[in-house]
Amino acid sequence: MGAVILLGIAQTLVAYWVLLKIGRFARVDAASVAAHYGSVSVATFAVGVNWLTARDISFEPQLPIFLAVMEVPAIVVGIALARGLSAGTDWGRLAHEAFFGKGVVLLLGGMTIGWIAGSEGLASIRPLFFDLFKGALAVFLLEMGLIVARQAGELRRQGLFIIAFGLLMPVASSAAGVACGVLLGLSTGGVALLATLAASASYIAVPATMRLALPEANPALSLAAVLGVTFPFNILVGIPLYYELAAQVSGVVR
Repeated sequence: MGAVILLGIAQTLVAYWVLLKIGRFARVDAASVAAHYGSVSVATFAVGVNWLTARDISFEPQLPIFLAVMEVPAIVVGIALARGLSAGTDWGRLAHEAFFGKGVVLLLGGMTIGWIAGSEGLASIRPLFFDLFKGALAVFLLEMGLIVARQAGELRRQGLFIIAFGLLMPVASSAAGVACGVLLGLSTGGVALLATLAASASYIAVPATMRLALPEANPALSLAAVLGVTFPFNILVGIPLYYELAAQVSGVVR
């Protein structure tokens, strides 16, 4: 868990530097967008799990815990980059939102309930939460498509940089995720899923926290990059690409 937390922090710092120095973003906007890219996407992770499962590719069961712990560090780093360690920042309120926001509570609560119930306890609810999952995911992805359409104007205004960043940042992050997974000794499927996590970007937990912590940041910039470019890229192209990268690197290392 320590390794993946450091991975998320490193991604946030790299994204911030690129946005600030190359993209010439304002400090607060660079910090906000960087926090989105240092955090993770539950939906992208879910699609990655289904992609591997459909191909009978196994992965370690602790990957959902990596998902949960990678959600928060980028938020804290992003706020610190934008605000600095100023005395006027309400860190207690921000920490509550970061650590006890709805997304984090649902993730940790769901894993706790599953652990307590065990496989036999979950059998009675399998038709709702397992069998219908792909249908619910399809509806969710359609909703994401509508949100992306509403951000098209911001993509046009920002030009090629935001598109290039939205495509190249997840590829670079996936390479870091592969390296981290190999160092942790994960299987090829586990390495691919960690790379997918690293390549994903948050559009639920982080936007909610950034609205509270950095109200002056432009949320359209983050959503245009994350939902307009990175999310569809990961779903359509990225996940198979990350698996191939994981397979190649794992094969060389082993």
